[in-house]
This record gives sequence, C-alpha cells and structure tokens, in this order.
Amino acid sequence: MKKALKVIGIILLVIIIGIAATGTYVKTALPNVGEAPTIKIDRTPERVERGRYLAHHVAVCMDCHSSRDWSKFGGPMTADNLGGGGEPFNKDMGFPGTFYAPNITPYKLGSWTDGEIFRAVTTGVNKDGKALFPIMGYHRFGRMDEEDIYAIIAYIRSLAPIAKDIPASVADFPVNFLINTMPAKAELSKRPDPADQVAYGKYMINATGCIDCHSKTDKGAVIAGTELGGGMEFRQPGGAVTSPNITFDKETGIGDWTKEVFVQKFKTYTDSGFIPRKLNPGELNSPMPWSMYAGMTTTDLEAIYAYLKSVTPIKHQVERYKYDKK
Repeated sequence: MKKALKVIGIILLVIIIGIAATGTYVKTALPNVGEAPTIKIDRTPERVERGRYLAHHVAVCMDCHSSRDWSKFGGPMTADNLGGGGEPFNKDMGFPGTFYAPNITPYKLGSWTDGEIFRAVTTGVNKDGKALFPIMGYHRFGRMDEEDIYAIIAYIRSLAPIAKDIPASVADFPVNFLINTMPAKAELSKRPDPADQVAYGKYMINATGCIDCHSKTDKGAVIAGTELGGGMEFRQPGGAVTSPNITFDKETGIGDWTKEVFVQKFKTYTDSGFIPRKLNPGELNSPMPWSMYAGMTTTDLEAIYAYLKSVTPIKHQVERYKYDKK
C-alpha cells in the first residue's frame, strides 16, 4: 500500500510540475510570432486615401477605435473621437474579461515604428510583445494584401492626435493565460483582380469580417460549418440581438435577394436624405455599423454578393431580437 501511495504521489508531482511548466511557457515564451519587421511606409496621398477607405468602410478599424452613438439606429460613429479608442467590450456583452479598444492616434502610436504597428495589425502582438485579444481582427488582417495593410497604417499615421489615455484590458482566468496562444504569424495574400468577382469577393469578405459576426460562436471562436449562417449573439441592456443568416438559403437566408437589392440595402445609409433615427426607450439596437459599410464602392459590394452566392446555403432560422422577460 505504501509503495502504491508513493507511486501515486510521484505521478501527481510530475503532473503538477508539468502543469506549472506549461503555464510558465505559455506565459513567458508565447506569443512567438517573430520580431517586428523593419519597414518605413511612404505616406503618399494615394496610399493614405486607400487606407482611409479601408479603415472606415471595409476593415472598419475606426468602428472600434472611435466612438459610436448607441442612442441612434446602427450606432453611427461620432465625430469627436476619431481613433481615440476607449470602447469597452466586457462581461455584460459576453466577453471573458474587460477589453478596451486602444487609442490609435499619434498620441499613443507616435513612438511605435511602422513595423511594430504592422506586427500588431497582422499577428496580434503589440509593441511590448504582449498578445492582443482577438476581438481585434488580426487573424483576418494577416490574410490581407501587404499593400492594403501599409495603406491602413499610412492613414492611421495621418490622424490628428487625441490626448486620451485608455485603461488596460483585463482578461479573466484562464483566458489571461490562453490569450498568449492566440496570435499567429501572418499569411499575407495578394488582392485578387476585381474582374474575378468571386475571388475578389472572398478577399473582401475576409477584410470586412462578415464571418466573424454572421456565424455561430463558442467562447469567441467561430464554430466550423456555421460560417455566414448567422447566430452570433450581441448582448445589450434588455436583451440580445442575433446576427442574421446571409447565405443564399431561400427560406432562412437571403436567397431571394437580387444583386440590386443587396447593394441598395447598404447604400440606403448613404442617401443624402438619410438620418439615423433615435431609438425608442428599451429598444434593442443593430450592432451592424451600417453607416460605415455603406461607404463601400458598388464594385466591392457586388463582389461580396457574388461570393456569398457561391457559398453553399445553410438552413438556419434566426430570431433576430430577443427581449429579456420583465
């Protein structure tokens, strides 16, 4: 019996040492995506303008890193905090901790090199080598064209400094350990020729992050096989809003939408007469940044439509708005 207990004790000790060693490795050796590249990005007018378009209307960087007026439908972006950060993503919204969008104006990024910004955007590791929580879409940005990332960085560099200090993000256990395993080396790709609508649309779908929101998720990760079929819940005071199915299933998705209907769904929010309406008390809001995506060109929207039409439809009925029982 003593011999058996001794063996069990040794096994437990080995397990404890193994767990401790793994935790130390995850906490100290990771993330490991390599050094920030040594690059200097020329801020040509054309590159800055391309970056402005991507940051505002495609990758919508400015959605999270600015402020939105949630008292109006679609939470249109306000004009007083462009790039200043501070938007919270917390437990009330279903996140494993409290995360804040950082200030990306020169007030905070002025001491960063272009390579350090590039590494953060495409791999999820900041200037100090710390992992970023993947609400920041670095996994998809790391699959974009290098020139598009350069353009976004050139635009960010052109922003007016906003003297705003943002609280540090805090992840709950065990995410505070696991977060170090999340960054990954970039796998950059070339932007396809827009003439190949499906391939170009696939590139745009990645850049816009449609899959991130229009899928079922578990602990923040997209559940394989549910991509674009809707189902992600966005918690709000008073209930939850669920993302719709945007596959071409005729009964539960957008199978009956024509290309013109799809494009106009977005362009409605750029019409000169459109004014975002004020929400009624207790009304749930759409988290979709309509006024930002609406700025996409018709060419880009039509390519997204073409790609969506090429995807195998998913039959998934979504209840969009669920109000808490009072």
